[in-house]
Amino acid sequence: MKKEANKFPALWPVPKVIVSVRDKDGKDSALVISLAANVSIDPPMVIVAINPARFSHRMIKENPCFVINFPGKNFQKEYDYLSYRSNWDEDKFNGLELKTEDATCVNASILSDCPVNVECSVVESYMPGSHELFVGKVVSVHCDEKYLDEKGNILWDKLELL
Repeated sequence: MKKEANKFPALWPVPKVIVSVRDKDGKDSALVISLAANVSIDPPMVIVAINPARFSHRMIKENPCFVINFPGKNFQKEYDYLSYRSNWDEDKFNGLELKTEDATCVNASILSDCPVNVECSVVESYMPGSHELFVGKVVSVHCDEKYLDEKGNILWDKLELL
């Protein structure tokens, strides 16, 4: 027999991702989000949802790009730290000493220790409810070489993601 369930989360599982952003003055930040999904194949586009109360929301509004970082299982401590801390209170990057590098196509940082990084340029945003949805055109994808096949496809089943 079926029973009524809670409406959120209506979809599960969702990927555990960390979104990195940079403000107009070059300050980096990263936040854990609970919604990221593909929304278009041609052109490749994704969507991320960010609550306007989050520190990084302002950053993505003034510098409309972001990087989706897929953390491996060895990144649990950093993932948890970024989940529970806010840049309103402290500089999260300094607190963790994260290894970063500049993205190649957008003005944001890549979390170097994450095996997959997806660079996106914001093309639209919507505010349908509690979170603003940012639609990002995928402009570059980086993956640790050992997780790529000979054609450049990511071997998702080989990744040990959180």
